[in-house]
Order: sequence, then structure tokens, then C-alpha cells
Amino acid sequence: QVQLVESGGGLVQAGGSLRLSCAASFTINAIGWYRQAPGKQRELVASISSNYRTNYKDSVKGRFTISRDNAKNTVYLQMSSLKPEDTAVYYCNGGVWPAWSRTYNSGPDWGQGTQVTVSS
Repeated sequence: QVQLVESGGGLVQAGGSLRLSCAASFTINAIGWYRQAPGKQRELVASISSNYRTNYKDSVKGRFTISRDNAKNTVYLQMSSLKPEDTAVYYCNGGVWPAWSRTYNSGPDWGQGTQVTVSS
């Protein structure tokens, strides 16, 4: 079981930027960043595989960038041009992304979440 710790959330004005970090207790195959807004289902925002393949939700393409530093067992989510609709609790998840698959598959391990609030 991997332990995941998110950090970097906060309050920012629309158009601003934040960088979220997800520190894992050991290197895992793939990481996904999810978010959950009040009254809504948790959704996958971005994911990255062990060989640096990435995937993004359409609404964040061109604004968010996911990256990883395997030496630090850390995955980052750089968020720019933030919008009020990006407001949510952001979670990272430890999963897998097989070489034959186009998509990230979530696993059972989640971080505690970090709040991102974008004011208009």
C-alpha cells in the first residue's frame, strides 16, 4: 500500500496559477490527479505513466501540466489560467497504466486531498 501526500493547494484569483505536489512513499507505476467539487462526482483530471505518457481531461488541456520526478517519488500538477470552475478538492491516486492501454487505471490508494479555490 502506497502512502500519498498532496500539497500546494490554496486560494487564487481567476487567471492565476498553482502547483500541486503528490509525494508517494515509493515509486509506483502511474499517478492520476482527480478532483471533486461540492455536489459532484470525483473526476480524473490528468494522469502520467511510468514512461511519462500523459493524458488530460479536455477542459484542462493547455492549462494543466502533469509531470513526475522519480528520484523524489513526486508527481506535480502545474495549473495555469485557473477558472472558478476548477475549484475543488484535488486528490492523487496511485494506479497503473499498462503499456498496451490508452488510459490510466485507478488503484485503491488515495491521498488526503488539497483544496483549490479559484475566485472570480
